Amino acid sequence: MYVELYKRPLVVAGIPRALKDKKLPVVLSQEEVLRILDVVKNVKHRAILMVTYSGGLIVGETVKLKLSDIDSKRMMVFVQGAKGRKDRYTLLSEAALAQLREYYREYRPRKYLFEGWNGRKHLSERTAEKAFDTAAEKAGIRKDATIHTLRHSFATHLLEAGVDIKYIQELPGHSRTMTTEIYTHVSQKPLGKIVSPLDQALQIKNRKRK
Repeated sequence: MYVELYKRPLVVAGIPRALKDKKLPVVLSQEEVLRILDVVKNVKHRAILMVTYSGGLIVGETVKLKLSDIDSKRMMVFVQGAKGRKDRYTLLSEAALAQLREYYREYRPRKYLFEGWNGRKHLSERTAEKAFDTAAEKAGIRKDATIHTLRHSFATHLLEAGVDIKYIQELPGHSRTMTTEIYTHVSQKPLGKIVSPLDQALQIKNRKRK
């Protein structure tokens, strides 16, 4: 204000900024993610949560997806104007794709993948957030989790599966490696091979049934 508006020199300088608390993100286990998904009976809400976790999306990115953003041949999701106004591709889980097909057969969206109540605009972020909150409560999740926790869990589970941190930085659209490195503090396993964490979790669940 002093410099740009009043054209006066900045006379206050050298004051150190207050330090921000460095908190680790809340992360759900793969079992907890599946518990949440299992209690969701609404086909649309289940698809929203599966796509969000499958690709490590921000809720604002999920609700703004268009039908054309789903590349089932390459098993990728195209995120337009993502965080930092950068386009990117991320993973599309086979399980999420199957759920999307079931959802499409029932709802027949036209432009946006997840349309709002009037069918002309995309679903609101609040509706997606509420769907997660309701599911987490039904699943008995006691952690302070939000729908954004699915994004943190996505990155952490990839790291635990052995995916190189450089790939993990690109998939969620992190601009700095330092942002991604925070997940090394909450991961439990060494690096390895890239697989969508949703498919990996379902494979583990199926093996237990056998």
